[in-house]
Formats: sequence, structure tokens, C-alpha cells
Amino acid sequence: MKIVVAEDDPVTRRLLKTSLEKWQYEVILAADGIQAMEILSDPDSPQIAVLDWMMPGIDGVEICRELRKSNAGPYVYILLLTSRTAKDDVLTGLDAGADDYLVKPFDVLELQARLRTGKRIIDLQGQLISAREAMRDQATHDPLTGAWNRRALVEIIKREFERVRRQKGSLALLMLDLDHFKRVNDTMGHQVGDLVLQEVTKRVHSVIRPYDSLGRYGGEEFLVLIPGYDSQSALDVGERIRLSISSAPFATGLNSLQLTLSIGIACIGTDLDMEQLIRHADEAMYRAKSEGRNLCKLWQ
Repeated sequence: MKIVVAEDDPVTRRLLKTSLEKWQYEVILAADGIQAMEILSDPDSPQIAVLDWMMPGIDGVEICRELRKSNAGPYVYILLLTSRTAKDDVLTGLDAGADDYLVKPFDVLELQARLRTGKRIIDLQGQLISAREAMRDQATHDPLTGAWNRRALVEIIKREFERVRRQKGSLALLMLDLDHFKRVNDTMGHQVGDLVLQEVTKRVHSVIRPYDSLGRYGGEEFLVLIPGYDSQSALDVGERIRLSISSAPFATGLNSLQLTLSIGIACIGTDLDMEQLIRHADEAMYRAKSEGRNLCKLWQ
């Protein structure tokens, strides 16, 4: 783990570096407060800092205040080194945002113990962030395919719709529906059906741009939101999506399936609201179904 050591006294700085490297820390040294602040202001800065209270340029307490005030990036665990022992001084350091302090001259084993505590806190924070991101992902993504779920997708459409209307841009919405998908579930089982839906998601993602949005709207229906495309460009994308499904069979263990998609496309217009845009894409998709399936149809 990386650690910043800011200490203007060269003897103490060397002692800290030797001890920390012995404990398997990767040490980044700063000889004054200005240099320490520059290091800690970097988005990829170490998450543990050992700061001397009194330093040229900016003292350790002021660095604490600045870091806590910005509240940007990952949390930095700060251990202050000070020769001050008065209670008021200690409280000043802690109130400024320091997590702990050591009085000089310090015992190296006590320093090691305090840093272990800091490392545990940083590790716990990392676990909490990972858990929070996992919960957010579960709340916004379809658990089977990993595409956006219906609720999240509607929010994305609403947000993008309003942005495009303000900027007088273009926006296309594609509704995809697997043809005769019920037969797959009925004849080969839902497990195979799930594998098919996962493969469909992969193939569609391989065709669209990274900033286009793919979501599972329900069952075997998907929506693709494509900003910046007019009707002809959207038809071209729809055809590429359609061919990505129909041009290669789906492997399902011992067997393979040949599947097709029906696609309906609607583009933003001055007379449309978000609900109408979705409804028009749906109506165009059903027209593709009624005219023989494995087609892309633009709402008109």
C-alpha cells in the first residue's frame, strides 16, 4: 500500500521511510506542506498520509482542513506527528480532520500499530464502496442479461429525451423482439431460453456504440436508445442488429438454434413525448411482425 510521508526534518523523514518500507509500504516523500498537498490533491494519491504538524509552506493541520473540505476522491487516513501535547492542540488537529496523532519522539512500534488501524479503515471503506456499487448495479440492471432493467432504461430515455429536445438534436429508439421465442422456452426449457437472451444481449452490444443504451424491456423484448441518429442511420443500425442475430446460430449445448428479430424504430419529433416515442417504436415492431418477421420497420 502507498503512503505519503510529509516531514521537513531529514533525519525523521529517513527514519520514517526506512521503517515504513520494512513494513512493506510504498513510500512517497514530501519535504514540506506544499509538496504534500500537491501529492494528496492527485486523484490517484495514496490513501494514508503521515503528516508533520509544523512544516514550511502549509502545516499538517491546514492540509487536513483542505482535504476534508474538498471531500473529493477516496478517503485519506491522516496521522499527524506533533511535539505538542496540550489537550487543546490535540483537539485542534482532530477537529481539522486528522484521524489520529502521535507525539514526537514517537515509538516505531506504536506507529506501526496506528498505521495498521488506518489500513483496516481504508480496506473497510473499499469494501463498503464495492457493496454500494454492487447494490446500485442490482437496482439498475437486469440480473439475467446485465442490460439496463426497465425502470433504469425509462429514466435514461427520459433524461436523454429532454436533453435532445433542449438541444434540438436527434434521437432514435429501437424496440427488439425475438421471433417465436415462446417456442424456445416450451420445447427446450427456460434454461436454454435464458442462455439465448444472454447471447442476444452480447450480440447487440457488439453492434451498438458504447454510449448507446441497451435495456431489457420485458420478457424477450429489448430497447436500444441511440442518440444523434436520424431515421436512416437508425435503420442502418437496426439492420446490423437484425443480422447479428440471424446470421449465426445460437449454441445451446448439443443443439443450435436459428433465431430472428423483429425491430421497430421511432425517432424523436416535435410532436412526440417520451411515452409516444416508446409506443411508436412498439407499433413499428408489431408491423414488422405482421409483415413476416425478421424485419426492421420505421414508424410512419
